[in-house]
Amino acid sequence: MKLRPSFFLPLLASAAPSNAANLTSLVNLFIGTASGANGGSGGNAFPGAAVPHAMAKVGIDVSTAPRQAGYIHDNSSITGISLLHDEGTGGNTDGGYGVFPLFPFIGTCSNSSGVNIATCQPGIAARAALRAAGTDVASPGYFSTTFVSGIQIETTSTRRAGLIRFTFPASSTGSNYLVVDLTNDLGRSFSGGTMSISSSGHVQLGGTFLQSYGPSNYSAFACYDFDSVPLQYGTYQSASTSSPAVFDIALSSSSNMSLQFPFTTSVSPVQAGGLVHFNATQVVARFGVSMISSAQACSNAQEEVPVTKEGAWDWDAIVAASQSEWEDVLSRVQIDVEKENATIVELLYSSLYRASLVPANFTGENPYWESPFPFFDAMFCSWDVFRTVHPLLSLTSPREWAQIVSAYVDGWRNTGFIPECRANTKPGYVQGGSDGMPILGEFAVKYAEQAEELGVPTDDLYQALVDTAENTAPDWLTVGRQNTAWIMFDYIPTDWVDPSGDVGLPTREASRCYEYALGDFAVRQAGIALKKSQADIAKYANRSMNFVNMWDPNVTSDGFSGFAQRRFQNGTFAFTDPVTCSPVDPIAHSCARGTDNDSGFYESSSWEMSFFAPHSVATLVRLMGGNTTFVNRVNNYFAKGYFTAGNEPSFNIPSIYHYAGRPDLSALRVRNVVFTDFSTQIGGIPGNDDSGAMAALLTFHLLGLYPVQASTQFLIGSPFVSSYTLFNEAFNTETKFTVSGFDPSTIVATPPSGSRLFVKRVTVNGKDTGSVCTIDFEDVVGGGEVVIEVDGDADAAAARGCGPAGLPDSLETGGFAL
Repeated sequence: MKLRPSFFLPLLASAAPSNAANLTSLVNLFIGTASGANGGSGGNAFPGAAVPHAMAKVGIDVSTAPRQAGYIHDNSSITGISLLHDEGTGGNTDGGYGVFPLFPFIGTCSNSSGVNIATCQPGIAARAALRAAGTDVASPGYFSTTFVSGIQIETTSTRRAGLIRFTFPASSTGSNYLVVDLTNDLGRSFSGGTMSISSSGHVQLGGTFLQSYGPSNYSAFACYDFDSVPLQYGTYQSASTSSPAVFDIALSSSSNMSLQFPFTTSVSPVQAGGLVHFNATQVVARFGVSMISSAQACSNAQEEVPVTKEGAWDWDAIVAASQSEWEDVLSRVQIDVEKENATIVELLYSSLYRASLVPANFTGENPYWESPFPFFDAMFCSWDVFRTVHPLLSLTSPREWAQIVSAYVDGWRNTGFIPECRANTKPGYVQGGSDGMPILGEFAVKYAEQAEELGVPTDDLYQALVDTAENTAPDWLTVGRQNTAWIMFDYIPTDWVDPSGDVGLPTREASRCYEYALGDFAVRQAGIALKKSQADIAKYANRSMNFVNMWDPNVTSDGFSGFAQRRFQNGTFAFTDPVTCSPVDPIAHSCARGTDNDSGFYESSSWEMSFFAPHSVATLVRLMGGNTTFVNRVNNYFAKGYFTAGNEPSFNIPSIYHYAGRPDLSALRVRNVVFTDFSTQIGGIPGNDDSGAMAALLTFHLLGLYPVQASTQFLIGSPFVSSYTLFNEAFNTETKFTVSGFDPSTIVATPPSGSRLFVKRVTVNGKDTGSVCTIDFEDVVGGGEVVIEVDGDADAAAARGCGPAGLPDSLETGGFAL
């Protein structure tokens, strides 16, 4: 079946019919907002106001770290409400962005004697205030909290602008102030900037800060206007760099005022900003953000939050428009919310929400090159999101996905390489491979025929893949791959100096090899889909199997033989205990991206990474000793505590039993993982949300699917709901999945014996597919009905295997023939 779009929809037009339920009411924005103190991770989720893939993410910032998204669901003091944030990332524990925060306070900043220091404290430490318990409220497009002083903050937003409303106690009339902070981002990384404030209270700001995951400075800009004319306004700044918390304050009621701090190569300790004094007890601030200029930030605000004919900004209209955009995204997966398990409903729609927060649409805000193509940021990082976020977008949001893919291609078009981890508009650090490659390859195999209509030139897409596969960036610390080594050795050698002079971080050798192999498989896949030469296709197919060159059959652990290892240029192996970097590693190893990583593995152990070759898992089964040994080895991996639910290299393993013909064991394992590692609580994400990677993973688990990267194949699991409907907006199709024999008693970590959990038969529009292990993209989005029949006979399920269609595809066994 060849799918063709019936029409091309403009951005954010609704493709799915409306649902009787208000789906935004089912989203819990506080999942994953627990404190990540003491080295843990609370999820780092962002619960503020944003529209899907928005640039502006508006929320409160707290005084304590870790605070990667600004917010922690605890009793930390608030230091302001700021305009840009990351979602669910690692990186700098102080957080990224958090620029140009506003902060309300009640006090007196001038009297007959001048400044009253006791009640006028604009500095970030002195002004921090506690929230009243239980006052944090959030829903898609809206956030609110209240200080113990009684001041309420509310916000709503558009793509690059929005509104923030401050409601002061009635008794505070005449004593209400807002701090407009120029210098304090979340990372306290200010390196220069400017601010101006006019007699009407119009404020323009620009500053340079350090990106949250990468080596570079970036510049951001903002614009504020207020619906009330201020009584007074002015500036504050540190009296000296040696006394940054002692301030010179200048107030006026008629003169324009400004601040200017030249760029410095080091972080400036200075604190500075504006003060605005109001008589009103409710003040609404309109803001705009830009990466180009403060003038463009003002233009963005005027365009996206216009003044109505009544001369005001329509708060309710902005909230409703944001909610409508989220309703559209959420309605692309529809279930009977009254019928299904309430916890599953909340998990599903909360996950769909978080999976569409980033990448962020910065189109029109590219400060580096002129281009007619989209520009997206917060690709943070491709390593995190290629496994689950992009496959999910391929099903539910192909228009948005096409724009994101186009941005990846345009990055190559203007820099020579596919972007890997663009954050704050700058290249971030490469974590493993150049993991934008599987994303582009997957788009090619799924939407090759529709690519031009979706705005993605396929010749450019393919050349981006080839160039990234063949060329080594001069500094592959932030983009590209170590291809000199990859092509010369057919693996990544350890302790090898590149004679070309190209430099990067020569650690994580085994992990990078496995990821490079998948990247080359993506080139092979794109080559087939786009009808490129057989020579190219064979070349990249062969190179994609090079992961076997990191396999040392002589290493044993827990009685199992053969593990991925580092390897020297002379071909000998460098031993790493397979338990190293696992959760039960008895020695504290560095397994992150750093010069002290001497294990060869990145955020993973050899026990875990040895299972990662999604394009040829049959090879792993063979290397590990066949189906029975493979199953025992997977069981041991979980039993011994090597599973790391919050790290991406673990994502495929709960469903990997499929490749040994045991989808019944995958079904049991996925149930256990979901109910052990996820919940609707503030600590309900097992690690960082990682730009929606965990959210998309959980969505796939709940729907009974798992994507095989850079392919059209999905592994079939046992859904957690009795039915659901997927809407694909490019093809204008709706596909209903029905679980025949669905058993609510299986919605637990350990389903009772005899409960109907195991997939017995799958039909697509009445035709038996012959497989209970896989389903193709064209059937998932092709329209009509997919019926998944389940039963409770464990012995029959074990004997049935994958059914007459056989095991999932692997390149070694002739699979993935497009």
